[in-house]
Amino acid sequence: MPGTPPREIVFLVEEAPEGGFTARALGFPIFTEADTAKELHAMVRDAVACHFEEGAAPAVLRLHFVRDEVIAL
Repeated sequence: MPGTPPREIVFLVEEAPEGGFTARALGFPIFTEADTAKELHAMVRDAVACHFEEGAAPAVLRLHFVRDEVIAL
């Protein structure tokens, strides 16, 4: 149904090469970054609040942390 707010937004969170984290919403043009995971929570909330009109933001924001590890064989 058009105009219905999404129930949740999933963010793909990755470690930034220069340190900290980046978070990109899947299916929405929302991006933010922060130095710590705790700060990232606040930055994601703020980015979502800026993207949606009051009362239209989803109730749940899911952060999916992705970390690449390279191991020697």
